[in-house]
Amino acid sequence: MRPWIPLAALALVLSPLAVVHPVRVSGRSMEPALREGNLRWALRAWVSHAPRRGEVWVVEGPHGSSVKRVLGLPGDAVTWQGPDLWINGQRLDEPWVVHPDRGGEGDRTCGDGYLVLGDNRPESQDGRSWGPVPAKSMLGRIL
Repeated sequence: MRPWIPLAALALVLSPLAVVHPVRVSGRSMEPALREGNLRWALRAWVSHAPRRGEVWVVEGPHGSSVKRVLGLPGDAVTWQGPDLWINGQRLDEPWVVHPDRGGEGDRTCGDGYLVLGDNRPESQDGRSWGPVPAKSMLGRIL
């Protein structure tokens, strides 16, 4: 048998993992949409379109990778007042948020990055404290 045949077969078997990869949800920051221990597939960023508002992505944050929802896009000005999130002066309807943060206030300008937040705001460490993440930190879109 030719030595390259097993290598080619292995490459063929593993090639789908170059495009999609499994992600296990850790923590409660995305409840109820995603629960701790859920297994999801993520389309790697290099084969996906640019992040869009409302999509859920795997992001490389300051404490490692996590799953968050994209809310602020490059150039956006984002303000939050209690449970309400405002983008460029317009209140954002967030049907996915069941557990809003009722006490916080703040604002961020996204610049060239993306502001990502968890759906379960009281339990989420996210862009409200980290700030926007650069495009290179967007690792993959949850399918």
